[in-house]
Formats: sequence, structure tokens, C-alpha cells
Amino acid sequence: MSKNEKKPELVLASSSPFRRQLLAQLQVPFKVVIPDIDETPRAQEEPQGLVERLAIEKAQVVGVNLPDSLIIGSDQVASYDGEIVGKPGDRATAIEQLLGASGQTVRLYTGVALLNSNSGVIRSRVIPYEVVFRDITLAMIEGYLEREEPYGCCGSLQADGLGVALLARISGDDPSALIGLPLITVIDLLAQENYPIL
Repeated sequence: MSKNEKKPELVLASSSPFRRQLLAQLQVPFKVVIPDIDETPRAQEEPQGLVERLAIEKAQVVGVNLPDSLIIGSDQVASYDGEIVGKPGDRATAIEQLLGASGQTVRLYTGVALLNSNSGVIRSRVIPYEVVFRDITLAMIEGYLEREEPYGCCGSLQADGLGVALLARISGDDPSALIGLPLITVIDLLAQENYPIL
């Protein structure tokens, strides 16, 4: 991109305050538009396919009315015991999710998509992350929920907060993927659209 060429507007298609905070770390201007899509998994849909599809749909829905833009969509689910686990939404569901995760290895999948609204080109990836939960008690869970209230977090895990106390180990290539937006991947996708961060 030449110095005189106008950069496209960067847009985050997300309602997540965590994704907003993560993208702000790149110190580039962007705006946030909340997408309105149905996030219900399809029959027999695997977690990787689900998060990639939803990331793409979020970017596409927002991109319809935004020319000259690069739109970032993202979605995340957890998976254990062969089940897809999303945001709990309430205390009872969070308790159920965390009791089920106790002592377990849980895989988190974060899908990210970048849509160029002018060309229609969509680039997407799925970033896996593995977390191993400690053996956690109901009392630990209740103490965590009283202090953190992670009801909008995938699998009830707010890993950038007190949720880290529930974990024994984490493993993955892109640490920000654990929180919901894989910045290393976002930077790579933006570079492919000739939008360098540095």
C-alpha cells in the first residue's frame, strides 16, 4: 500500500468486550459493529466447522453495508466429552459446565475470518487451544463465579482473569486465542490484504 493510498476501514464484527480489548492492543483505529446472526450449531456440526462458519457469517452480515472495509469476525467454543460448550449465560449453567470440566482436558476452538468488503475475498482460520482443568470443587466454582461472573465466556472460563486459578496447564500457538481473538492470526490475515500493523 502506497503512502497516498487510503487504508480501508477496519471493523470488528463482535459484541465481545474481550475481543475489543484484544484488537485495541494492535494500536490501529477500528470500529465495532455488532452482528445479528443465529449461532445455533447445525446437526452433526463439528466445533471447528461451527466456529469458522460463525466467524465468516458475522463478517459477512456486518460487511453488507460497509464498503471499503476489512471486517473481522470471530467465534469460540469449547469441546469436551464430544460435546460443544458455548457461553453459559447464567450461574446454573456455569456451575454445570465447570463441574464437567473438572480434571478434564478441554479443547477451545477460535474461528477468525477477515472479509474484504470491496473484493468479497474472505480469509478464515481455526485456532485450537488446549486447557487442562485442575480438580475443582463446587466451593471453588462458587467462589470464582461470585468474583468473576464469566457468563459471557465460552465454557465459563475467563482465562485472562480469575479463571486461570482453575487451570493446571494450557497449550497453544496463539495466546490471545484463549481469550477469544487470535491476534497473531489476525495480523497474518491483515498482511495478506496489504494492511500491515507495523
